[in-house]
Amino acid sequence: MEALAFNTTELILLSASGILFIIQAIYYFGLYNRIHAHNKAVKKDNVHFTQELPPISVIICAKNESENLRRNLPAILEQDYPEFEVIVINDGSTDESEELLNVLEEKYSHLYHSFTPESSRYISRKKLALTLGIKASKHDWLVFTEANCHPVSNQWLRLMARNFTSRTEVVLGYSGYERGKGWLHKRVAFDSLFTSLSYLSWALAGKPYIGFGRNMAYRKELFFNTKGFSAHLNLQRGDDDLFINQVAKGNNTRVETDANATVKIQLPEYYRDWKEEKVSYTATAKYYKGGQQTLLKMETITRLLFHLVFVATMVLSILSFHWFVAGVALLVWLLRYTIQAIIINRTATEMGDNRHYYFTLPAFDFLLPLQSLKFRLYRLYRGKGDFMRR
Repeated sequence: MEALAFNTTELILLSASGILFIIQAIYYFGLYNRIHAHNKAVKKDNVHFTQELPPISVIICAKNESENLRRNLPAILEQDYPEFEVIVINDGSTDESEELLNVLEEKYSHLYHSFTPESSRYISRKKLALTLGIKASKHDWLVFTEANCHPVSNQWLRLMARNFTSRTEVVLGYSGYERGKGWLHKRVAFDSLFTSLSYLSWALAGKPYIGFGRNMAYRKELFFNTKGFSAHLNLQRGDDDLFINQVAKGNNTRVETDANATVKIQLPEYYRDWKEEKVSYTATAKYYKGGQQTLLKMETITRLLFHLVFVATMVLSILSFHWFVAGVALLVWLLRYTIQAIIINRTATEMGDNRHYYFTLPAFDFLLPLQSLKFRLYRLYRGKGDFMRR
């Protein structure tokens, strides 16, 4: 019976561990599992899709992306869809982009391209490019992706379009990184997956708050009715996440979770490229409206506390040779790890990601929030000037 006798410190640590485990379980079952639940509902025909296939305008902004355009544009141009156009805005490229686009236009009659004026000073270059593309588009439904992305199948547009119901104004899709080798590529891929778990699950819960321009759609009418990017013209970024934060509502937003609707992103060659992208999004995150960010921060805090309490309990119990307490703490940790591993890896598989996170999961689980903190501090160190229009 001595094994069941706990001192005050052990009781506090075990109680804290249990409470933190319950909070984490609520997040995983109540939020992060929603993509899997949605996929099950789709298989059971419990999700309504439209049978109409309205004409679509696909818009891409490209700056010195000739190699990416050569690699990825054909997969977009050769989609199995009855009527669509692809508009590429060449944002002051100095590489072979212009020549490549001219050659591709001769082969694909539904490809068009334009450029941004060199003299533009009063709006971010990307926002201007996208605005020009939207104004040049012929169709009401706009689908957005980026030059370093390619759809995994020729059914991408069809799957996005099945969500274009009469009430829908925004459709969010999944984008994941291509498979690569090395620690950096695994970090990048897991970060992208977990970010997608968060924002797509919030949208499925009826509380959309951001989207990413690699794979999303919205109505042209919505863009002009909300005056486009005018609310954040002072920021270099915000053409996707801040705009969706502004216009997406529970009753006008849908999520496409089919693996064949996934868009793959080319892996960054260098850490600094990925860091710059993350820091840029950190600069816009402070402007997000809604309580989703606060609730996600609570998940991060309880996650870190759970790990710290586990370590403290294990150290204390081993030093005092109280193996029963160590066993209970380990059991609770393993239960959370099992829930986490099942939900994250199952969702990754369903979204067409062939990576699996088992041995690396505990490391990423602890390092991800520390990494986010580092990016926020780096943004503060650089100041606001680097993220404002020039």
